[in-house]
Amino acid sequence: MLDIRFVRENPEVVKQNIRNKFQEAKLPLVDEVIELDQKSRAAKAEADDLRAMRNKLSKQIGELMRQGKKAEADEVKAQVTANAARLAQLEEQEGELEERILKIMMTIPNIIDPSVPIGKDDSENVELEKFGEPVVPDFEIPYHTDIMKTFDGIDLDAAGKVAGNGFYYLMGDIARLHSAVISYARDFMIDRGFTYCVPPFMIRSNVVTGVMSFAEMDAMMYKIEGEDLYLIGTSEHSMIGKFIDTITPEDQLPKTLTSYSPCFRKEKGAHGIEERGVYRIHQFEKQEMIVVCRPEESPKWYDVLWKNTVDLFRSLDIPVRTLECCSGDLADLKVKSCDVEAWSPRQKKYFEVGSCSNLGDAQARRLRIRVDGENGKYFAHTLNNTVVAPPRMLIAFLENNLQADGSVRIPKVLQPYMGGMTEIRKK
Repeated sequence: MLDIRFVRENPEVVKQNIRNKFQEAKLPLVDEVIELDQKSRAAKAEADDLRAMRNKLSKQIGELMRQGKKAEADEVKAQVTANAARLAQLEEQEGELEERILKIMMTIPNIIDPSVPIGKDDSENVELEKFGEPVVPDFEIPYHTDIMKTFDGIDLDAAGKVAGNGFYYLMGDIARLHSAVISYARDFMIDRGFTYCVPPFMIRSNVVTGVMSFAEMDAMMYKIEGEDLYLIGTSEHSMIGKFIDTITPEDQLPKTLTSYSPCFRKEKGAHGIEERGVYRIHQFEKQEMIVVCRPEESPKWYDVLWKNTVDLFRSLDIPVRTLECCSGDLADLKVKSCDVEAWSPRQKKYFEVGSCSNLGDAQARRLRIRVDGENGKYFAHTLNNTVVAPPRMLIAFLENNLQADGSVRIPKVLQPYMGGMTEIRKK
């Protein structure tokens, strides 16, 4: 969320940013919120004057009563009563205006970084860099669920009967591989200096609206009926929420956390042949990383975060690339974002396995996450990135480590988490 003062002083910058994000329908909101802000400030100024007058008249009444001038005191009391009625009107008006302003400000997108390419949607995202040599073996690679079935590792039919589409049972060595990847990712991030955390898996609505846009909330979040609670779609939500209404001394920054959690998503609009199986699902597990830092340090941490994911995938012998998200593909709170995509030998293309984002002070402003610095208090910057999110990550792992005889090689770094196994063999 932007600072209303910034919008007031830079309306054309805000409008151009909206155009760059191809959200022209929001352009009238800028003038509307500026007008509402003007009315709000005028109402507040008048209310402040009336409060000051009330204090002055109250002292005057006391003085007149001490002097025995009751009639004059009564006249002043009548003026106080009249002012009180007007003050009540103004306070109600202030509340209504603030509510309308906040609703609009929560809708106006954050100012994107100048380096972000301008484009309408994800088809115009820009490849940045490739890591590792993509290989297509000289034998056929089955669909990922077919690979899992050769190890008796998945049961979609039973899951469909129990929970419906978008759910799964992982079994045996595949389930163990899933847990091994999560455990390895946890230790990988701890070794890089991040503090491990297991957060709440449900959050209140004020945290939800603090970390994401209304459109994202509607498309992703599951609401707990009858309670002010939502199932998290990713642990960054509760991880950033951990700092709500806090003031952190500047010398205690940055806060670098890595978290494990299950995640739950509606996945509205999911479609396409490559989204069957366990590619796009309603429930999965994830290792996440977040940073809360000083504004001037967020570009540096952005690079640190996406490189962590690249390094983890390369340690598992999986080729990856980074893709810069264009303006139209950025969620409203994001300043800058890139996807990490893994190579699929079967599809002969890359697919998304993680996303790294710098949100500037947007989440901090909504959640009131502040820093106490030498020159006063200011809003922190927040960033997040996926470390690894199986079972989607398992697709890349199985395809890139599948051998001609149908077995799956276990990279050396993962072997301690698999009980020393060097490969998974068909049942």
